[in-house]
Amino acid sequence: MDLSIIIPAYNEEKRIIPTLQKIRTYLSQQTYTHEVIVVDDGSLDETYRVVEVFKRSYPNLVLLKNQMNEGKGSAVKKGILSARGDLIFFTDADLSTPIEELEKFLKEIKNVDIVIGSRSIKGANVRAHEPFYRERLGKFFNFNLRHFLLPQLPDFIDTQCGAKMYRREAALKIFPLQKIEGFAFDVEILYIAKKMGYKILEMPVTWDYSADTRVRTFKDGLAMALDVLRISSLHKNLEHGN
Repeated sequence: MDLSIIIPAYNEEKRIIPTLQKIRTYLSQQTYTHEVIVVDDGSLDETYRVVEVFKRSYPNLVLLKNQMNEGKGSAVKKGILSARGDLIFFTDADLSTPIEELEKFLKEIKNVDIVIGSRSIKGANVRAHEPFYRERLGKFFNFNLRHFLLPQLPDFIDTQCGAKMYRREAALKIFPLQKIEGFAFDVEILYIAKKMGYKILEMPVTWDYSADTRVRTFKDGLAMALDVLRISSLHKNLEHGN
């Protein structure tokens, strides 16, 4: 298997099928082998059922389920650890980063271990912006992350963009160490990866804001900040290269 695509999904019955249709159409035009893994994170709506029906016409689709809502980090981890691809890409269910951006990731991953999409560095194409307060709070979070919350990380400008690619050998060493189940898992994974000596590239992407986001600005923002404060203590015994 050349490529695995991981999609965490929570209460996504309205958006997940259009997303899967776009991915299937795009990948049908490519020459590499692939699988798409949807992880239903204990949805309360019909997400699991609609994906299960869609799966009948898409043999490359794998459907996994958490019995209860554990958090985005937990869903991504479950998908990645079940992936068979040499390269593993995860994207959000709203496909805010268009699937066509995948080719950029495939090009850049040749020289590094991890490629993370960015909405904030030079070259990024944000076609639909978040509301002003969300955008400012996001930048505030990343500034404080780099300078105060977790200064051990290098100068990543956007840790939370929902588009990242990993080489299989890196992912299968990093993700078993992940402990945070919520939205701050992105930061934890980058922290572990740097401690282990993996090469990471932050790359500008095209991105569109979805008003139907699952991130609650203030409640989830506070939870993320508190989780970030735990990261260095969670991995204090992790040594470079191990």
